[in-house]
Amino acid sequence: MAEILQKDGTWAFDGDALRLTPGRDKGVSLLRGTLGELVVPLEALAGISFERGRRAGRLRLRLRDGADPLLLATGGRLAEPHDPYRLAVEPDRYGVAEYLVDEVRTALTLDRVPADPVDAYLLPGPAVPLSVAAGDGKVSFDGERVQLEWNWKAEEAKASVGTRTLALADVVGVEWWPSLRLQNGFLRFTVRGAPAKVRAEQAPLVAPAADDGDHDVLLRRLRELGDLHRSGVLTDEEFTRAKRAVLDRM
Repeated sequence: MAEILQKDGTWAFDGDALRLTPGRDKGVSLLRGTLGELVVPLEALAGISFERGRRAGRLRLRLRDGADPLLLATGGRLAEPHDPYRLAVEPDRYGVAEYLVDEVRTALTLDRVPADPVDAYLLPGPAVPLSVAAGDGKVSFDGERVQLEWNWKAEEAKASVGTRTLALADVVGVEWWPSLRLQNGFLRFTVRGAPAKVRAEQAPLVAPAADDGDHDVLLRRLRELGDLHRSGVLTDEEFTRAKRAVLDRM
């Protein structure tokens, strides 16, 4: 058994699987705490690494493509605080982290686990039913239907339509973009036969005010919004609202 205990969480390897348990420190993200303990079978791993740092190191897992539905749903866009496959390591535990890496790599070699993609999930997805409240509404999924309920923060176009119920068979795509700096995250469902995309936004619609040091960040954000608008990701209304929010911060 190889195990490392940190404020960020605990990783334990028994030769067959890695058990990843999020810590209870206030710095642990809500997403990781909600996901809870993850058990990653050895055959789902493509690799493991440890990077030393001046203030903290990082343990990182690399999973085989197609092994985890979470990574598929997020498209690899999970930032470090929310990524359950990264662990912050304090300097006095660097030796333990390196020992864990050696143990996992040895097991991968002895079991001849390939690093190529898999054609079936090797980790379970979250149980249903699921429900999550976002910035402008609530999304629920019971295994057969997706329901979107808008709250008072929703734009008029959404609120006027009212509660939407989407049959799973009619949903041909779903994207989740986590919040990043001044940009709201969102869930977006693409429905069969409908040109418009139903979108439920995460995070506050109005970003916190920026200080003078963030001026360059805001300018970059404006350029990003322009790119998203030109590529069709943002509608005219969404672009105008988002641009106004950024300008207000300046």
